[in-house]
Amino acid sequence: MADGSVLGQAPYVVVEGPIAVGKTSLAKILALELGAQEELDPADKNPFLRDFYAEQPRWALPAQLKFLVLRRAQQARIAALAAENESLARAVVSDYLLAKDEIFARLTLGEAEFALYGELAQGLAQTDNTQFRTPDLVVYLEASYEVLQARLRKRNRDFERYISPKYLESLSEAYRTFFHSYEDAPLLVVNCSAIDFLENGDERVDLIREIRSARRGVQHYIPLGSR
Repeated sequence: MADGSVLGQAPYVVVEGPIAVGKTSLAKILALELGAQEELDPADKNPFLRDFYAEQPRWALPAQLKFLVLRRAQQARIAALAAENESLARAVVSDYLLAKDEIFARLTLGEAEFALYGELAQGLAQTDNTQFRTPDLVVYLEASYEVLQARLRKRNRDFERYISPKYLESLSEAYRTFFHSYEDAPLLVVNCSAIDFLENGDERVDLIREIRSARRGVQHYIPLGSR
């Protein structure tokens, strides 16, 4: 581990970013690199997600509430892993922050629905009283709207064909706004518009090296291909 790096013996690393930016792929790579437990966003367990993409206004609230329940349960498990036995703690890599739930809720819910969502989220927090684990590092992947669109088309998931350009652009802006003032954990902002860390081994090695040497505060990594 690089001297002064925020990554200790059993770090909790979160990779975040908008749809199709590559966060899940990077999270899986990092989990292998760090020998970490992989904790991925439970989208495949949300029965409302496919309907949400097809008809957002009708299905936004049930989809969001289901995500709230699933993500809080998963984050409680991540917190418990560290609390059970500190000497046996294992590194964890996830592809989402719990805060993403509210990012999407603000974007997709109407005013009355968002108020209801907030009440239920607050009620859950008061009921289980869980102290969620703060990441040792958050890696925020950002890319231009055009790149996100191209990557979305390339991966060609059937239910994602309903994602509108307007929604994708609004989501990208919501992420930029959120991370512009993010201070809860060390943050590494990675511009990955012009790199492909999945297909290009050199770019992947450079990115992993940058993550391993991340320090406190906010850092920006602009790969050579993006300059």
